[in-house]
Amino acid sequence: MMRLDHVSYACGPDGLMETAERISQALGLEFVKGGIHPRFGTRNVIFPLQHNQYLEVVEVLDHPASLKAPFGQAVRARSELGGGWMGWCVSLDEMGQAEQRLGRQAVPGNRKFPDGRELTWQQIGIKGLIADPQVPYLLRWDDGTEDLHPSRALDPVGFIDEITIAGSRDRVLEWLGKPDEVQLGEVTMSYQSPNGTPGILSVTFQTPKGEVVL
Repeated sequence: MMRLDHVSYACGPDGLMETAERISQALGLEFVKGGIHPRFGTRNVIFPLQHNQYLEVVEVLDHPASLKAPFGQAVRARSELGGGWMGWCVSLDEMGQAEQRLGRQAVPGNRKFPDGRELTWQQIGIKGLIADPQVPYLLRWDDGTEDLHPSRALDPVGFIDEITIAGSRDRVLEWLGKPDEVQLGEVTMSYQSPNGTPGILSVTFQTPKGEVVL
């Protein structure tokens, strides 16, 4: 089963907290500090959302891992363009088929909480996102981490209503393995400008302020 897990926004030149505060004001939603991803050389803040989804704002660190890890490379590249939507992420129940289709192994990710607990996962597809930003990267949360999912960091209020992508629905379905149907939850996927520069054009949220488009 596939579902939309989260959307990733790379911070701009004003840095992580300033970017997060600006988005918080726009959405009328609270965020929490996520923490450092030591394998990727990045850190994030989390906006927990309904439907087990969330928005992350992510920043690249001055750390050797960010130069080697594709995720760090992707964040750095988007931030150097001024920041903005970096990508979207689909969670899977099983990673084997994606690994076989993409011809490589998923890589582990982790983030430690202040109380010592650790959120761990496997992800794949960042190189695909770098090459073709319309496609999502793929993630499988490790067993036993359900209570640590970022959507549970706060009582979620708003939710993602629509993601508008410059790209092709057929291309995205092909990337996902041509499933008969992609259940991404309560989210509308809209595709525009298939021949333009690919990537997320906007994300529409339903919030206490009503509908907000970022």
